[in-house]
Amino acid sequence: MGESSGQKIDAAVVEHTTTTVAERPKSSPPRSKGNLNSLGRRVSPPLVNRTATRANVAEPLAENHDKRTSDTSSVMERRQIKKESLNPRHLSKPPATHVIRTSILVKLHSAMVRLNEELKKSVDPSKKCMILSADELVSMALDEEEKIAKESPAVYSNVVKLRIVKLTKMKQQEWQETVTAFLRTEGSPKTIKLEGSPPKPVSTGLTAEEEKLVLSTLYASTGDLKELEYVMTPPSMDEVSAAKRGIEASQGWEKCDRCNGRFQVFPGRRSDGALTSSGPCVYHYARPIRPPKQKTEHIVGQKEFYYPCCKEPVGKSTGCTKVDSHVFKVTDMKRLAATMQFERTPRQPGKKILPPVCVDCEMGYTTLGLEMIRLTAITWPEGKLLVDVLVRPIGEILDLNTRYSGIRSEQFAKATPYKTDQAFTATMKKHDSKSTNNLEIVDSPATARELLFQHLQPETPLIGHALDNDLNVCRIIHPTIVDTVLLYPHPAGLPMRNGLRALTKKHLGRDIQAGGGTKGHDSIEDTKATGDLVRYKVGEKWKALKRSGWTIRDGELVSPAGNGVPQGSWVSDTGFGVKRKVMDGT
Repeated sequence: MGESSGQKIDAAVVEHTTTTVAERPKSSPPRSKGNLNSLGRRVSPPLVNRTATRANVAEPLAENHDKRTSDTSSVMERRQIKKESLNPRHLSKPPATHVIRTSILVKLHSAMVRLNEELKKSVDPSKKCMILSADELVSMALDEEEKIAKESPAVYSNVVKLRIVKLTKMKQQEWQETVTAFLRTEGSPKTIKLEGSPPKPVSTGLTAEEEKLVLSTLYASTGDLKELEYVMTPPSMDEVSAAKRGIEASQGWEKCDRCNGRFQVFPGRRSDGALTSSGPCVYHYARPIRPPKQKTEHIVGQKEFYYPCCKEPVGKSTGCTKVDSHVFKVTDMKRLAATMQFERTPRQPGKKILPPVCVDCEMGYTTLGLEMIRLTAITWPEGKLLVDVLVRPIGEILDLNTRYSGIRSEQFAKATPYKTDQAFTATMKKHDSKSTNNLEIVDSPATARELLFQHLQPETPLIGHALDNDLNVCRIIHPTIVDTVLLYPHPAGLPMRNGLRALTKKHLGRDIQAGGGTKGHDSIEDTKATGDLVRYKVGEKWKALKRSGWTIRDGELVSPAGNGVPQGSWVSDTGFGVKRKVMDGT
């Protein structure tokens, strides 16, 4: 009955429409004043659109997109893939002729293109990030062919043919999984945490003062500091004089810290204005790494070391990055002292015990080596900003090392001179890590060092990651050290060190230094990450102490035997690792 009623309604609409059209005159007579045909014409209602249902009504695109993506916890951000031709990569022992490898590569690529085109037809916005560009498809095909050629050279043809057949019959779900694995292997996508997926908070179960008590158990010993090659005694005047004579005798010849080439540096500039010789520098900015070991290595041999920056094998590429000048780095403490002498942390009689300080320095290359260009210090564990300034180096700048320092030439050009006015300084300290363009600049590393000394006593714990490097560019000798390199040792032992970025990701679930070559590091972000890593270790240490029977009583660590450990078992001025009581702030 419902169907016949619908047919009657449709018929009535058609009849009414036909009648209305028939009643309209085919040609209108000439218009005259006061006689308008439109006034007497019947007005017909609009046709009923039977096909328009709620399911066919499209929501606004922006709202649709927000609704679909609001529940997702991450998005994919892609970096640029190196452009390559569809030509098999060079291998020292290819499993087949170049013609055969090329033919196989073309078929692999064609199968991948077909699957990618099918994915493009999907209307699901969440799958758009899985669509590969032309360069990514070529790179994926090259990787696939190269992997089979290296891992299965004896049965190369059979394995690659089976792979082509599998790609030909592959469903979209499996293809999307393959694409995800490829992107993760390439390191192209980065997971960007959105609101609703914060990093893991650091919880020690202690107050700030109690954390400082437990921190005293993590101080580096004399042996640890010597093993990390900390400078513990300032070079003598005779040693500094000998270093200066050596610098003069070398006539400015140095070894490039990037390409290992020899070049000459001209402090104060050569007559033609040049600061260095030997033209531009071509190098790899990433250190070579070895691919993961495979069970078949005893059959097919070890995989070649390669540069992750461009994926070129070691020994077959001169470099993938080109800069205007060669650069060098000075590690000998006598040469460092010849530029600016080391100083011990001075005692400030007017001040009592000062809170622990986290410090980080960003460095750039000059005609005198690697110098400090930014100094940042915060309190621990509160994270209150104490110092954050740009530093004008002593030598002429060769390269600001932006990929790692995060400092650009325009920041130096626009920086305002540092002022001691407290109101102005307090205003500047309110900036966050995203507003580095507002940094003040001090006129020398010595001035920056004095700013840091204002917040230190010899017994103040100084916290950092690979802190020996920071203290060397500051030319500071400090007795009380907490270094995350020692707290989180590398499995292979020294001189291998865990990177701050990897440690932060592993223990804190936080991504830092994510800008890569576009943004570089941020010293505020690094100091906070280092401080949180120390807090994480303090929490672990306190759990171990509690299991052993230790307690905190009246602001002191108390051992199971009842022997109290005085608050802040600081290191004395006369030696490293020697504990003493703190009395009356002296």
